[in-house]
Amino acid sequence: MIRRGSDTILFDCGEGAQQQMMRARTGFTVDAIFITHWHADHFLGIIGLVQTLSFNGRKEPLTIYGPEWVHDFVTELRHLCRFNVKFPVLSEELVHGVSIPFEGYQVKAFATDHGMESLGYALVEEPRPGRFDRERAIALGVPPGPLFGRLQRGEPVSIVQDGVTVSITPEQVMGPARPGRTVVYTGDTRPVIKDLLAVVDHADLLIHDATYDDAALERAREVFHSTSGEAGDIAVRLSADTLALVHISSRYTSTASHIRDATKRFCGKVIVPDDLYMFEIPFRG
Repeated sequence: MIRRGSDTILFDCGEGAQQQMMRARTGFTVDAIFITHWHADHFLGIIGLVQTLSFNGRKEPLTIYGPEWVHDFVTELRHLCRFNVKFPVLSEELVHGVSIPFEGYQVKAFATDHGMESLGYALVEEPRPGRFDRERAIALGVPPGPLFGRLQRGEPVSIVQDGVTVSITPEQVMGPARPGRTVVYTGDTRPVIKDLLAVVDHADLLIHDATYDDAALERAREVFHSTSGEAGDIAVRLSADTLALVHISSRYTSTASHIRDATKRFCGKVIVPDDLYMFEIPFRG
């Protein structure tokens, strides 16, 4: 789950998702659901969640985005919940390179490698305005007050100097644009750096499949998953700030080897988040 402004976006929705949402006290406001692939542990929670949303009085449509077969899934969902859903459930099939726009950001799909049709997603914010140079504005004759706000919103303003009307543009008083934040979620996959770099070139937070440690590399290849060391390599290529290792196999009683293998390749922050872990992503610049 990603909260961005007033929006709440789910990336995959496994069995028990509602219980986790209650434990995390997030509420059930969901604006969109993006599914990476059609293995049951990534979508079984949608059926119950949709019925709960309807019970709670939802009226606005909910779109479920995903790879091939998303339309089939939503059709079956409507059949299963025929009398219990009082709002439109829509579907949209995505392919590599497609972007879904939201207010102030977009979600970009990229191809992954999991032995079936599958996608990963990058939530990419639009650049933020540069810093406002208050002293420069005053020096140009702009009085402090509402005109400052208009300039910061990207609007030119007019002032009168010595009886002459002068136009002041935002470019004169605003610094260079600052980057927004980017979160990348791979879902289950082998490393796919070429496809990832075609969509983004940086990740503030990279959430990457790390089912196995490096000692089980051959097993990871057989079942289309990644090792923690491979996730570390991807983090380096993406100039990531933080790498979150997820989907750890239940065969491991400790994640020490995963952290060791990732930090051998990647010198940034590495975390293995527990369930319900909450992470606030700061702005750069």
